[in-house]
Amino acid sequence: MNAVEVNDLKKFFGKAPAVAGVDFYIAEREIFALIGPNGAGKSTTLRMLATILQPSEGRATIFGYDVQKESGQVRRLISYLPEEAGAYKTLTGRQYLSFMAELYADSLSQAKEYVAFASDITGLGPRLSDKIRTYSKGMTRKLLLARAVMTRPKLAILDEPTSGLDVINALEIRSIIRKLSREGMSVLLSSHNMLEIEFLSDRVGIIHQGRIYETGTAEALKAKYGARNLEEVFHKIVENS
Repeated sequence: MNAVEVNDLKKFFGKAPAVAGVDFYIAEREIFALIGPNGAGKSTTLRMLATILQPSEGRATIFGYDVQKESGQVRRLISYLPEEAGAYKTLTGRQYLSFMAELYADSLSQAKEYVAFASDITGLGPRLSDKIRTYSKGMTRKLLLARAVMTRPKLAILDEPTSGLDVINALEIRSIIRKLSREGMSVLLSSHNMLEIEFLSDRVGIIHQGRIYETGTAEALKAKYGARNLEEVFHKIVENS
């Protein structure tokens, strides 16, 4: 069974199609990225799979559960990190993780396990005792990513996880995501940074104007289009569309 199956998924806002019919799948333990420019439909697709938005048409399943008809079961299997997520700046990093763990956990011991796992992921060490308002953007993003995966979801849905970060913090976030995948987590992420995603994802879907034009490994797509990188692949797809 695939982690995700998406068939002709569409979302309209009024008469305008934000997502005009996308098809893709994600295998278990795979990192799959939707890449394309801002406004291409990436975030809308992620929100439908995260059960935040209702699809207008089409069907999607996560580990066999329908995102519309079985949204409760889906939510128990996934986590979602929005691009514009924020944390409570008056709390310390550890207090924030403890607060969020108590929301998700079924017991105090489980909450402690979540906090320990998340604390390790952040790599923040002693800085977890500091107020979040003293954190850099990169530190905050690592904290939020740790919060999103502390429950060890079967599927992590990450919207622009490295947006606005410097090279060092982006590399650290990418390393965390890759480690989680090796440990068994499936990952769906979006990004407009095609060069970065080329080095992170197992496969990519190139999305433009609400449609996916190609899916495959970065190497296969570059070979098909005679391109040096995914940006050139995207440019050639748009020219011919």
